[in-house]
This record gives sequence, C-alpha cells and structure tokens, in this order.
Amino acid sequence: MSQETPCTNGNNASVRIVSLLPAATEIVAFLGATEHLVGITHECDYPSVVTSRARVTRSAIPHTGTPAQIDAAVREQSSHGIALFALDEARITALHPDVLLTQALCDVCAVSETDVRALAARMSPTPRVVTLGGTTLDGIYDDVQAVANAIGAQSDAEELLAGLHARVKLVHDTLKAAKAPRPRATVIEWTDPVFLAGHWGPEQIKRAGGVDVLGVAGAHSVPVSLDALVHEQPQIVFVAPCGYSLRAATDEAKRLVQHDAWQWLHNAQVWALDANGLISRPGPRVVDGIEAMARVMNPGLFSAVDPKHAVRVW
Repeated sequence: MSQETPCTNGNNASVRIVSLLPAATEIVAFLGATEHLVGITHECDYPSVVTSRARVTRSAIPHTGTPAQIDAAVREQSSHGIALFALDEARITALHPDVLLTQALCDVCAVSETDVRALAARMSPTPRVVTLGGTTLDGIYDDVQAVANAIGAQSDAEELLAGLHARVKLVHDTLKAAKAPRPRATVIEWTDPVFLAGHWGPEQIKRAGGVDVLGVAGAHSVPVSLDALVHEQPQIVFVAPCGYSLRAATDEAKRLVQHDAWQWLHNAQVWALDANGLISRPGPRVVDGIEAMARVMNPGLFSAVDPKHAVRVW
C-alpha cells in the first residue's frame, strides 16, 4: 500500500500494522486496533495482548548493568556509528505490512526513522510510514491522531482524545478550586550521568500541580550536574529512569538514597515511578502519569496513588 493510500480498520481486516515503537503499539491498542497489529518491537509489553505478535527489532546495547555502564555502552556504540537497534528486515517483509509506525524523537530509544524509510523503500508494495515525534502533550495527541488517520480509526481517536483531555482538565480544575500549593519537583530520567526529563516531562509536572525545578517543557533531556540539582532543592523527586519498570526504578531509587552523594534526598519526598508506563513512552498513558503525580503532590485532593504506578522510597 502506498503512502497516499488510506488504511481502514473495522470491517477491513486487510490492514496490517508493524509498530517499531512501544508508544505506537500502545496507541494502536488504545484505538482498539490490536487485531491489525502483526509486528512489534522487542520492548513492547503493553497491553499484554500484543506480546503474542512477531518481534521485529533487537537491541545492540545491554539491558543489564548499572546506569553508568549502560550509558557507556550507548556512547561507545554511537561513537563508532553503530546503530543501537536493528530491524529484522526479512521478518518485517514476510509480514507484508501496510503501515510502519516509527519515530523521529530519539535514536537511543528506538530504531531510527532513516532506517525505517530505507527499509520501506526496498519493499514492494511500499508500506506507508507514519512518523511520530511529539515532544509535548499536544504533540502526543497529534501523534494519536496521525496513527488514527493512517489506519482509519478517526472515530476511535475522537473518543480517546476527548477522554484524555477531560481527565487532564479534571486534575486542573481540582487543583484550581482548592488553590493547591505547587511543590517544587523534578523527574530524574537517568541517574549516572544525571538527566532530568525533558519533552513532555516538565509539562506533566506542571499539569499535575507542581513546578519543575530545572526541566524545560518541549526541550530535549540534557545532563545536569548533581550540584545544580541540589541547589534547586526539589521537595519531591520522582525517580523514573528511561525504560525502567516500577520495580527497577524502585531499586534504583533505594540505591540513590543510600549513596553518599545523594544524601540530600533525605530532605525531600522520593518516589519511584513506572517509567515505561507513565513517563518514557509518548502515548496515552502519559495522562496516567499526570494523575499519579497529582496524587503524590496533593494527596488530600485525590485518591491514593496506585501502587502499580508509584512507590514512596523516602
């Protein structure tokens, strides 16, 4: 199917989708189109129904090791021009996809758009390539709409987006009505070296009722010195290393509060977050992240935080 040919779901069972980004896989699922999903990445794990699909990517970097070791491996690969992720071209071709979902946001997080478009050009018929690149909440909403347009799920997108907007508005209205205090907060996206969440992360904090001490909404994540972070004296610290589950984030947060260089955390609330579910993936669940943060920052105004989303470590 060419890039100009629209795909439809519903009664048209012929549309075949290969998602090369976990967030895109989740968007397809929230649009009710998992039956059209034939291929996914090695990292896709939500919702559980998608895990039966063919895995068509693999990582060239280790999944184990300390944050410093993983960072070093990424830098070593990148310095030699080696791709961090590989596509299983033979398997993707055999799946005969009509649509390839990819991203142009971060080559450290998923396969590159350039590699995907090169692969699509070698396939016949050429699948449609849909590139996601939202760096803000509105950008994520636009990505949801782009996927829906590509697979003919516009009515499902309308309902999904209306629900997401309503949930964010409810948090805002609740905070505004209570004239709630706005605690100083930060999301630690990586711990060694220290990266603070950029892109939609600062916006999540703001919409949840906090003030991000150093993050810039819409901007790329950048490393910061520990001294700079300490100087800002965040009252609430969310530990959510990119790609970490809640269990892994909790382990890392516990390590930090015991480390000499991080003793300043004892003056703050320290929460581990399910990074994959709430922060790292630019899909519908970022709204779950806003709600979880709001429950942490103003617990008297909202129901208790779901222990599957966040755990207080200090």
